[in-house]
Amino acid sequence: MKEFFHSWVFKLFVALAVIMFAFLLRATLTMGAATVLEKVVGTVTAPAQSLVSKMSGSVTGFLEQFLSAEEIAKENEKLREENRALIEQMVDYENYKHENENLKEQLGIQSNHPEWETMTAAVIGRDPSDQFCSFILDKGSLDGVSYQDPVITEDGLVGIVSEVGTVFSKVTTILDVRLNVACQDVHTQDVAVISGDIALAQNGQCRMSLIPRESSVAKGDIIQTAGTSGLYPQGIVIGRINEVDFEPQGTMMYAVVDPANDIKNIKNVVIITSFKGQGSSLESFENTVEQPQEEPQEEQPQESGETDAQ
Repeated sequence: MKEFFHSWVFKLFVALAVIMFAFLLRATLTMGAATVLEKVVGTVTAPAQSLVSKMSGSVTGFLEQFLSAEEIAKENEKLREENRALIEQMVDYENYKHENENLKEQLGIQSNHPEWETMTAAVIGRDPSDQFCSFILDKGSLDGVSYQDPVITEDGLVGIVSEVGTVFSKVTTILDVRLNVACQDVHTQDVAVISGDIALAQNGQCRMSLIPRESSVAKGDIIQTAGTSGLYPQGIVIGRINEVDFEPQGTMMYAVVDPANDIKNIKNVVIITSFKGQGSSLESFENTVEQPQEEPQEEQPQESGETDAQ
């Protein structure tokens, strides 16, 4: 027995018992906290664990994205269709809005002038180099527009149709020097002529000429169409007098007129296609832009046996 206590087996047993007791005592004192060995092992293995975790997350994310790609594509297509539908609704709304505004203006004009035949039109083009603000409309001969049809708005006269295509027409405005309109002062009943002026056109104004020297026309007077030429109905407002002065020779007066419409920014108009007295022109008093001249026709030879008397 004495030999056993001195043997290496007993010593190994005692060593193992001491080590186990030490571990138990350490665990009891630290309440489960990590040991130095565990810390060392954790420090060594942490980067590897982090790398593995990131790789696992990336692979998982890639697989999820790949697997849901078809679903995402369907969702995107649905959103695009909804966006297209919304855009179409907005376009329809704006078109209906403008159409209603045009019809409202046309109905307002027709209620005051039931004898007129009218149609609405929209401005679709302007020539930026034209200092007299001519413009193109979206109505032409197929819609019933004719050469020299008056063009107005609810506020007053704009100009006249000077060119007609099948699906468009061009309007020469009252600012143009080529256009003369017989006019009348509503207050004094004096008759004169409204025409364009290069200098005044820059300010959106026109000139009223041939005013009798003894006339009492004054600033603020309303000017309307006289209706003596057959080109415009009588009583369409043209504008108001802004300034009155004598002509250089002193025999007549002239006036600067502010048109009732903002000619440079008009978007929609009404075309008068028919009115009472249309075409009964007094050319000596009112002229408009020249019509294209027709080519002369060749004289047809007379048949044999036909005399001058015939």
